[in-house]
Formats: sequence, C-alpha cells, structure tokens
Amino acid sequence: MKLAVKDETLGMWLGVVGVAMFAVTLPMTRLATGTQDAPQLSPWFVTLGRAALAGVLSAIFLLATRSPRPAAHQWKPLAFAVLGNAIGFPLLLAYALRVVTASHAAVVTALLPLVTAAVAALVLHQRARLGFWLCAIAGSLLVVAFSVLRASQSGHGFGFEWADLLLLGAVIAASIGYIYGAQVTPSLGAERVICWVCVMALPFTLPVALALWPQQPVATASWLGFVYVGTFSMWIGFFAWYRGLALGGALRVSQTQLLQPFLSILASIPLLGEPLDMVTLGFAVAVVATVVIGKRLSQPQDNKARVVYRGDIQPD
Repeated sequence: MKLAVKDETLGMWLGVVGVAMFAVTLPMTRLATGTQDAPQLSPWFVTLGRAALAGVLSAIFLLATRSPRPAAHQWKPLAFAVLGNAIGFPLLLAYALRVVTASHAAVVTALLPLVTAAVAALVLHQRARLGFWLCAIAGSLLVVAFSVLRASQSGHGFGFEWADLLLLGAVIAASIGYIYGAQVTPSLGAERVICWVCVMALPFTLPVALALWPQQPVATASWLGFVYVGTFSMWIGFFAWYRGLALGGALRVSQTQLLQPFLSILASIPLLGEPLDMVTLGFAVAVVATVVIGKRLSQPQDNKARVVYRGDIQPD
C-alpha cells in the first residue's frame, strides 16, 4: 500500500516535470525563431532541426534498449503522428511565434486538451455529452474574443491576426497526431511512440535540416532555444510525462497539464522579458476553466468508450 502511494506521488511529480518542460516550449521557440523585426533561425529549420535532433537521440535509445520494430498495422497511425506532432504543430507554432508573444500563444494553445478530446470523439466515433460540446464552444469563443481584442489593441482592426489561425491550426494538427499516436501506445509502449515518430521522420528531417542550416550569424540564445525544443520539448519531456502517467494513473496525472499555459506565461517573463499581462492571465484562467469542466463532461454517455485526452497519448 505504501509503495502504491509512493508510486502515485512520484508519478504526479514526474507529470509536473513533463508539463513544465512542455510549457517552456513556447518561449524557447520564440527565442529560437526571433521576431519579424529581428529574425533568427527560420521556422522551417527549427521545425525540422528539432525533429532531427530528437530523431538521432531516439535512434540511440531504441538501439540501446533493443526495441522491436513496429508491426505492419502500426506504421499508418505513426505516420499521422509524424505529420501532426513532428511537423504540423511545431511548424505552425514557430511561424505564429514570430508574430505574437509566447503569452498570447499560451492562451490559444490552452485549448489543446479540449480539442484533442473533440477530435477523439469525431475520429474514434465516441459520443460525448452535450455539456462537453458546450464547453468546447465556450472555450473557442473565449479564444476568439481574446484574439480579436489583441488584434484591436495592436492596431490591426476588429478581426483575427493571421498568427491566431496558425495557432489554431497547430492545435488541430497536434490533436490529430495525439489521437493516432494513442492507437498504438498500448501495444507499442508509450515511451517508444515518440521515439519511433522521430525516427520515422529522420530520413526527411535530417537532410533537409542540414540543407537549411543558417548561413547568417545567429544569436547564442536562439541556438539554446533550438537545442531546448529539440532535446526537451520533443524528447526528454515525454519520458517524464509518460512515466508519470504510468505510475500515477493517466486520469489523475493528466490534470497537471492544466498548469501548462500559466507556466508558459511565467517562463516568458525572464526568458523573453514579456510583462505579466493580467488580461492574458485572465483569459488563460477562463479557458482552462472550460477545459476542466469539459473534461469532466467528456465521459461517453454509454460508458463503453473513453474520450482520449492529451495526457493519455501525447507524443508535442
């Protein structure tokens, strides 16, 4: 009994560590790409380079652990995970973060757990309660209101910033990747899913990343941001996250991801010098509240199938 309690406690702390690593992805990506006025590494290089770095580390891990190759039926879901998690999400995020602040992006990407549950309901034909869909709509409207407010305040008129559409696309891409990754997680093993995703992408990501290697001088801070997203965001973070889910229970530990937008906002203060904006923080609280309520209502009505959450399946 004591051992089980210790495992649950350790699992919870590992979950917090994983979420903290993922939270720093936003400011570190912005640090790597720079801004439109002061660009550093290109979004394409950051996307493919971080996946290539994680791919090399993953290949070493798979060889060292003598991991078996995926079965024939597992390659297709893994391919969708590659498109969504290794390419789609980081690429759209990198372009968006050249325009908007990391704190701004944290509010929009706070919808990720809710969108993942919605994609699971649609793709896996699971039936969620009406209350869940109402929460999904409420959370989306909050993000729309926040984006319109920010566009108006920055002098872009009453409407979306194009970067907000990129962030929404990134959320959808990640959600699709998570769902297909979930299909092979039980049989392949959670920690190996992200490794195989990165290794599968390696024949494309490595040569293209080398071809896109920057020719102009790049700030040291930008290189550090790149190394972080390739090593921690794309790889090490998942080891802590998956191990935490296994020890502490996916349902319990996955709740720690609700800390992610707030940790992103806080990390942006020392790393990027962004101010603590109370409006941004308020919208983040409101969006997370809809996620909390929505996750409580996302249990299928017939109790025969569960909606899959980001915390159950994640390979960001």
